[in-house]
Amino acid sequence: MSGTGLDAPSRAVPLQQGSHPLDNPAYAALNGPHARFAERRGRVVRYQLDVSPWLGLPDAPEAADWADLAALAGPGAEVPLPGVRVALPEGWEVTFDMEGVQLVDDGVAAAPDPEAVRLGADDVPEMLDLVQRTQPGPFLPRTVELGTYLGIRRGGALVAMAGERLRPPGWTEISAVCTDPGHRGEGLASRLVLAVADGIRSRGETPFLHTSARNTEAIRLYESLGFRLRRRTRFLTARVPVGGGG
Repeated sequence: MSGTGLDAPSRAVPLQQGSHPLDNPAYAALNGPHARFAERRGRVVRYQLDVSPWLGLPDAPEAADWADLAALAGPGAEVPLPGVRVALPEGWEVTFDMEGVQLVDDGVAAAPDPEAVRLGADDVPEMLDLVQRTQPGPFLPRTVELGTYLGIRRGGALVAMAGERLRPPGWTEISAVCTDPGHRGEGLASRLVLAVADGIRSRGETPFLHTSARNTEAIRLYESLGFRLRRRTRFLTARVPVGGGG
């Protein structure tokens, strides 16, 4: 579904020896359980553009990797570079830079929720509307395909949801946690996080999540549910040089 004409034949690229899947989670997911959603050029891998904006670079990207990313994205395109800790090549312009945190399950009281319903393709318009009003982070028309999404309805209307996004081997990220402003304070987000975590645990995997380091309210909530800080990270977006890059 890339439409770029640049994709190489699909092949998984292993993580570098000694690295942890959560140190480079999009790269690990796209070279593992989410390989079916991947577009590739050389060692660079990204999700299909209507699925997720996340992409993965090797742990220590070389000049050829930056050139492949520039060719895959196109001149002037803005590309997310979550977790990238190396200096960008000359000509790449940073357009967004935010400190983030990664939290992992450390005794989460995961449990199914009797009111939570499974969301699917037919629910996407409502899900996109809720995301537009609450801004939990990127959610695209096919993001729902990445894993299980659960929602709670009131009077037939979707008022809260949470689901699964990145899936590096052995782990699953909880994402798109949001509640309609008129129903905040009812504990719906907490219930859905615990329900999604229960589904992840049932597969023998471990839940984790990301949020902004500035979102202290969300961090306190997740810690109260049994998540702990694993590491600080960086959410970066950069513009590909018009004359190429790398």
